[in-house]
Amino acid sequence: MSSLVSIIVVTYNSSPFVVDTLVSVLEQTWKELELIITDDFSEDNTVEVCRKWLSENRQRFVSSEMLTYDKNTGVPANANRGLNVAKGDWMIFLAGDDTLRPDCIKDNMSWIACHPDIKVLFSRVGVYRNAIEPQNLIKTIPDVPYNPKGIMASDRSAESQYKMLLICDRIHFTPSAFLHRETLRAIGGYDERFKLLEDHPLWLNLTKNGHKLYFLDKVTVNYRRHLKAINNTGISYLINPNYFKLEDFRKVYTYPYLPVDIRLNQRFYWYASQIFRCHWLNKDKKPNRFLFAVLTSYLNPFKYNIYLKKRLVKNLKYKEFYE
Repeated sequence: MSSLVSIIVVTYNSSPFVVDTLVSVLEQTWKELELIITDDFSEDNTVEVCRKWLSENRQRFVSSEMLTYDKNTGVPANANRGLNVAKGDWMIFLAGDDTLRPDCIKDNMSWIACHPDIKVLFSRVGVYRNAIEPQNLIKTIPDVPYNPKGIMASDRSAESQYKMLLICDRIHFTPSAFLHRETLRAIGGYDERFKLLEDHPLWLNLTKNGHKLYFLDKVTVNYRRHLKAINNTGISYLINPNYFKLEDFRKVYTYPYLPVDIRLNQRFYWYASQIFRCHWLNKDKKPNRFLFAVLTSYLNPFKYNIYLKKRLVKNLKYKEFYE
């Protein structure tokens, strides 16, 4: 196994935070590093900041590269540009506003050396508000001890994980994903059809192709919550507006492979959600929450069928769908 690891920093309007991100890469205790910065047509001075930083620090790395593009193409396409030029056997994709813990690469590589079957490894993530400083730590994801029945349980197979992921994206610590380059390339990398959705399709494609997702019980990455984040709306919504953008994804990746009752339940939820799509009904207020609960829970006939199956889950052939 080569010791070279590729760190791919994915940027878009990241200038307020990207130096923190790059310094965390610079300070890694693992020596053999390739740094690739790939920018998705930022409208601020991210590219200039990164180029200046690279000119001052490129001697730290085995190789380094700055990739730019002449239009905005979305997160998956931006990540794929980094994947296409990476030379390390292993890689981690790092958003331009997050940071790595100093031993991140060392911890991942040490764990993989002891577990050679691993091709995809996750670990815990520290979540911070604005500045990544100890006093701003909100929580770590997942909490410890890790759920022994969760998607990363040691006795779960890739098939079992795939079925769980068909219901929803149960991986809330995605910034920690440490990936084997050729495994990622073999499944076609990130799906570029969904511009703002890179993670969930990738986990589905990996597990569907027999690659189990493994877990290292240590914090390795710091995730920053801030008002300038790409997925931040600044408003407390009853239903996240991004939910309404994902129906095309579900039609391709999940609906065709779900049991009928779960598929119909999700479709019922989708149609009911359209009523709350208007701005004043989608505000997270008690009356709206009450109306939404009545419509999606008590008036949803498919939910009762699923509830009965959950009571009988031990006797179900595909219990992962009902857990």
